[in-house]
Amino acid sequence: MRIFIAAAAYLVGSIPTGYLLVRLTARKDIRQFGSRSMGATNVLRVKGWRAALPVAVIDVLKGFLPAFFALKYYGDPVFAAFCAFLSVVGHCFPFSIGFKGGKGVATSLGAYAAIAWVPLLACLGLFLMIVAVSRHVSLGSLVGSLAFPFLVLLTGGPKGVFAISLAITALVVFQHRGNIGRLVKGTERKLGDTSP
Repeated sequence: MRIFIAAAAYLVGSIPTGYLLVRLTARKDIRQFGSRSMGATNVLRVKGWRAALPVAVIDVLKGFLPAFFALKYYGDPVFAAFCAFLSVVGHCFPFSIGFKGGKGVATSLGAYAAIAWVPLLACLGLFLMIVAVSRHVSLGSLVGSLAFPFLVLLTGGPKGVFAISLAITALVVFQHRGNIGRLVKGTERKLGDTSP
């Protein structure tokens, strides 16, 4: 049964929310614009907040629901974290659109809300502080993602959850490799910048 739940976690995560919304409303591939991601931040730049908000909410739920139900039915936070990892993998590499998806931040946020909400709150505080100062959503996302596994340990979370969340962090960092390069060069877009 766990195999089916794990497979469902990937399938739920692989729903290409931003891609579908922009394709249906504008007949365009969101991955051809802005940061070339299908995530809510890129949808915000290309289509505005009315389109970005539902994308963000659904992407968060894609991570939250698989982890929540895995934890509820098995009471195993490590298995729930594994399902969280699979949902993030699905978001980043959705099979239905050629394995080119988003960057995993909103989906991992939803998953962490289900399995370790106290460390998540601290990471959200870090994210908001960094974005407020730098206006770089990518930088805030990276710092929050990097901090989460270690905050799990500091708050007494299972080592298995630490290890799996570290794998999620590695995936998020990998998906942000282009952003990291632009941050180093000083050419990364800032929040509110609608330039291409």
